[in-house]
Amino acid sequence: MAFTYFFRDQQALDLIVQYALPELNRRRYINIWDAGCAMGPEPYSLAITFRENMGHFLFRNLRIHATDIADDDRFGPAIAGGLFTEVEVGRIPAGILDKYFTRDLESGGYRILAELRRAVAFQRHDLLSLQPIREELGLIVCKNVLLHFTPEQRREVVTMFHRALVLGGYFVTEQTQKLPAEAETLFRRVTPSGQLFQKMAQPT
Repeated sequence: MAFTYFFRDQQALDLIVQYALPELNRRRYINIWDAGCAMGPEPYSLAITFRENMGHFLFRNLRIHATDIADDDRFGPAIAGGLFTEVEVGRIPAGILDKYFTRDLESGGYRILAELRRAVAFQRHDLLSLQPIREELGLIVCKNVLLHFTPEQRREVVTMFHRALVLGGYFVTEQTQKLPAEAETLFRRVTPSGQLFQKMAQPT
């Protein structure tokens, strides 16, 4: 399970807000897949980002499907409970921490608000099964995972992501991860400043 922390890739979050969010806001229900979510900081960073940039009623129709291969027994309880140590929240700006977390007196940690916990659903999932968790996704986020796969596995997983997205849906990966050459006809790069891609119709 990959190491991560809150707001680890702020640039990617900013690109999602700038380019993907206006399109997603047109949908009644918004489904996002965070593939390789580790212990929860990444999907909750997404939830905070969306809550900051959309209205309360639209946010209620947002669901972030957080998955990981997760051989750690703490995976489910950690994400569902939304409880993090003081060290884990140490990089969160004070204004965001105060707004979306409460101090847990029993553990001394910080618990993310129930509104955001309800937006995140977690499950164990192996990307190499090549089975998407669902169809009609508006956004897929996948970081710190593809680099562990062979080139052929990366191509197959990215093709599976394409299949799971709605037409015009978005896929974002880490800066160091380039789109497999074989998948370049499936997506268009949205901006040269980041690894944000939009699904195109598959060539016939």
